Amino acid sequence: MSEPEDHPARVLLYSKPGCHLCDDARAVIERVCAEVGTSYEEVDISADPALFRTYGEQIPVTFVDGAQHDFWRVDEARLLGALAD
Repeated sequence: MSEPEDHPARVLLYSKPGCHLCDDARAVIERVCAEVGTSYEEVDISADPALFRTYGEQIPVTFVDGAQHDFWRVDEARLLGALAD
């Protein structure tokens, strides 16, 4: 299972193909990360049965610095605030 601490990017997005909420979250994350000059990584949970069991009903799920930050929707102002800390 690909846990958040295994990823060097400050922002981690768990998603799956065909998820419109994931597309929306990705757009916000890309914009915010570009603005603050940080990286993000995206993991397809459909490729990992354990991640799918854990997060399948919550996607998209966003982590910041290894801690769960949001699920279903990404609030741009909240993400900017978390990355400013």
